[in-house]
Amino acid sequence: MDKLVINGGKPLKGEVTISGAKNAVVAIIPAVLLVKGKCRIENVPDISDVDSILKMIAYLGAKVDKPDCNTVEIDCTNLNTHIVDKELAAKMRASYYLMGALAGRFRKAAVPLPGGCNFGLRPIDQHLKGFNSLGCITECDDVYVNIDAGNLRGGNVFFDVVSVGATINVMLAAVLAPGKTVMENAAKEPHVVDLANFLNSMGANIKGAGTDIIKIEGVSSLSGGTYSIIPDQIEAGTYMSAVLATGGDAIIKNVIPKHLDAITAKFMEMGAVVEEFDDSVRVAVEAPLKPINVKTLPYPGFPTDLQPQIVVLLTTVSGQSTVTEGVWDSRFQYIAELTKLGADIDVQGKRAVVNGGALLSPGEVEATDLRAGASMVIAGLLAKGTTKISQLRHIDRGYEHIVDKLRGLGADIERIDE
Repeated sequence: MDKLVINGGKPLKGEVTISGAKNAVVAIIPAVLLVKGKCRIENVPDISDVDSILKMIAYLGAKVDKPDCNTVEIDCTNLNTHIVDKELAAKMRASYYLMGALAGRFRKAAVPLPGGCNFGLRPIDQHLKGFNSLGCITECDDVYVNIDAGNLRGGNVFFDVVSVGATINVMLAAVLAPGKTVMENAAKEPHVVDLANFLNSMGANIKGAGTDIIKIEGVSSLSGGTYSIIPDQIEAGTYMSAVLATGGDAIIKNVIPKHLDAITAKFMEMGAVVEEFDDSVRVAVEAPLKPINVKTLPYPGFPTDLQPQIVVLLTTVSGQSTVTEGVWDSRFQYIAELTKLGADIDVQGKRAVVNGGALLSPGEVEATDLRAGASMVIAGLLAKGTTKISQLRHIDRGYEHIVDKLRGLGADIERIDE
């Protein structure tokens, strides 16, 4: 079993370069299924979720080449099936984006219920509602979601709740649907905008991405081309949290500062130093940080994917902070692991009260999901002594070369096979 071994207690200092956005690339690769031709995708993060989605589309008949670890060339001219392999799909949540892509390409789709991180009920009812509004017939059994898109057409979709997944899935289905589609109460996340930009660069007609109303005029076909993935705001926020938790000073490179507004606002509220440049951000601790209250919300609010990381940061801050989870039902499962290291955190439903200021102790913990795994790494970096982290498959899903990047910031960390 692979483990991370961290000898913590050292401030992180220096520079770190952020990779392409995981949440964007796992939507854009399925979108390539809509293109009859070759697409070259650049700034692709070298993570296991990318490997999983590439295996899924190769199973469907796509030709996949990787000239290097951050570039993918995909030719979907000769796809031969609309049925997704269930074992491959079980490895990641974003496999459900194949529903919209295959419905648009084949006018039918059979996609297994998605896997990925387990932190509460994550229904796909808004996805199905959207497909139905576009003329699709959907049926679910114990394993597969089956979509008959023989009558696929533009339509009006109003989401009952803001859903990134449903917004992306309906966008994928609507791009090649004849007529006009209007999505209201749509998600505004940067990776939603990145997907729309990718599709538009291939010939789609999408307007309003980044607002709560997205309008799509269906086109007859998409052509190939080259596209570069945006930087990963969550990876950036993770390293920013790690630098502040260890009392460090570092420059986070290859970011879009605007995408980090909600994150940097909270760090500044805590009293951290935050300097923004064109495509980088400096964060540092020059005075004791202050406790704050945080609530996760859909973009442009504070992202749920950074909730575990800021909780660990708040354990270092003297006083009481509260973190409220406003997106998922059960995203505090990792707290039990933090308490093994001495964290004083009281969970009350969707609210965690962090009694900070006591130094965490080293120990052995496991990553319970992707972002929780990142929080365990931060805990290991700030705890003086040796911490071991297991279940690294979760961390591998979303963080490229995390050991090398942290070593570049001065961390004492290695990956071992124990």
